[in-house]
Amino acid sequence: MTEDVQRPRPMTADLPLGRDPVSIRRRIEAMEQLLERSFVIPGINRPVGLDAIVGLVPVVGDIVAMGLGAYIVWEARNLGLPKWKLLRMAGNVAFDSAVGAVPVVGDLFDFLFRSNTRNLRIVKRHLDKHHPDSRVIEG
Repeated sequence: MTEDVQRPRPMTADLPLGRDPVSIRRRIEAMEQLLERSFVIPGINRPVGLDAIVGLVPVVGDIVAMGLGAYIVWEARNLGLPKWKLLRMAGNVAFDSAVGAVPVVGDLFDFLFRSNTRNLRIVKRHLDKHHPDSRVIEG
């Protein structure tokens, strides 16, 4: 599977507080960027985020990363995603957390497996189908 490598965009603090699909989409996208693509590692040009960095801290880091990933699932629940999609998203977070908890191997796994990006993709597909007005043309 090939993933589109996107360059990190500057983080902004103007996230909407609304409960409408556009606001929720923007918050989920911001959280995914924070967790998966906050900055680029020099030399290898690989985007990395808090999920991989916090995961380096034994036990506590994995719990924090799991909680932040669960936030995306909670926001998806607020959008009204079907239970099977929510379970799939929760499974991505649980799998990432379980394997990420293994010392050394789990840290490498966190660097490669991007559960939050996968969950964002699930949310975007749902929104594009059920709330087409929430689409954002990225350029």
